[in-house]
Amino acid sequence: MPSTYPAELVSIEGPDAIAFAQSQLSSNLASLADGQWQFSAWLDAQGRVRALFHLVRLDAQRLRLLLRGGEAGALAGELQRYMFRAKVRVAALPAQQLATVDAMPLHAAMEQDDILLLGCGSHGLRLVADGDDDWRLPQLRAGWPWLVNGTPGELLPPWLDLGALGATALDKGCYPGQEIVARLHYRGGSKRQLHRLALSRALPPGSVLDVDSKASIHMLDVVPVNVAAEALAVVHESTLGALRSGIEVTHDGLPVSMQVIAP
Repeated sequence: MPSTYPAELVSIEGPDAIAFAQSQLSSNLASLADGQWQFSAWLDAQGRVRALFHLVRLDAQRLRLLLRGGEAGALAGELQRYMFRAKVRVAALPAQQLATVDAMPLHAAMEQDDILLLGCGSHGLRLVADGDDDWRLPQLRAGWPWLVNGTPGELLPPWLDLGALGATALDKGCYPGQEIVARLHYRGGSKRQLHRLALSRALPPGSVLDVDSKASIHMLDVVPVNVAAEALAVVHESTLGALRSGIEVTHDGLPVSMQVIAP
């Protein structure tokens, strides 16, 4: 079965590739070595997550952005608006699929015969023409979110736990949304968090569920597990207490039970 999610890829190349990415993206490239990847994001001025991706440094002049949701063409087009006089080329590469391969060290990256491989600890990812979905459950259980259709530009970094993933930096210069990231980190105030849920049945990724007349649960990735499912969801704090004990809600006229899975 082909992969549910395509592998959308953006390339950033040129003598100023690192400096350009450092000024635009939310992670700190100073800690990223050749042959490594880190989580990163591109935020808007209000700190909302416009794109989330694996940021791969192949060498000092070649970066790859493997998107976790969204369209490479749209992201490349937006980034091109900020190139100014930088000696850099930004382009969307042809979409591929993700295939699961044997375990590779976490954050390792390499390109072999123009094929990109990423190490994810318990497994590896390989970009190919025909992929699979075997990588989705271990990444969901690791707390690695995927931006489903409709979510880019809606979610704040703390809602996706991007600080814990190292995707947002507090120790580098300015980048779009940096002030909001710092304010939320030091002052708090976020009422939504990312949680892993056990579901009695699979729901479509992107589903928004109302609890007590509030849009309290926003499903991101949902993976069937036997006859049930597991999900990563953005949960409002007002619902979290009930979810710890387990609740039943209605989606498309049918009941679904769900409960937070303890870390």
